[in-house]
Amino acid sequence: MTTTPPTPAFLLLGSNMGNRMQLLERACGMLQKSGVWVEKKSSVYESAPWGFEAAQNFLNMALQVRTQLPPLRLLKATQLVERQLGRVRAAGAGYSSRPIDIDVLFYGDKVVAVPLLAIPHPRLQERRFALAPLAEIAPRLVHPTLKKTVEALLRECSDTGSVAKLG
Repeated sequence: MTTTPPTPAFLLLGSNMGNRMQLLERACGMLQKSGVWVEKKSSVYESAPWGFEAAQNFLNMALQVRTQLPPLRLLKATQLVERQLGRVRAAGAGYSSRPIDIDVLFYGDKVVAVPLLAIPHPRLQERRFALAPLAEIAPRLVHPTLKKTVEALLRECSDTGSVAKLG
């Protein structure tokens, strides 16, 4: 019996409700139990909400993981962790505050475009809050369609939102 070697992937975790730091840590632990091995974590960064107004800023961190789950099953695993940590998705509601958000940024060098999932994340290059933690752990990672490193995308990012690395 042969097994598929684990695929490297990159995730972004965010939280702006409740005990944000604890929710990020709990999400990491829950991912580990669902077949997603966390290999590297960025520092935690604080940023203002992107695309909407909210009373509380976000805490974000990037993860380098390995998984044998195919992309859609990885998405389902991340969404299960979100639900278990109190995330409720309202259909068509747009961006809103949430206890936890987990985005699949990259899955190996694959490009996925299906109704439920787009990889690489379609707005990654527009979001300093995602690029800063990702650049900390994978600066030379090359975006498979833009053909630029994460480091270059961060330098070129037009997002002027404040992103501060926490102690």
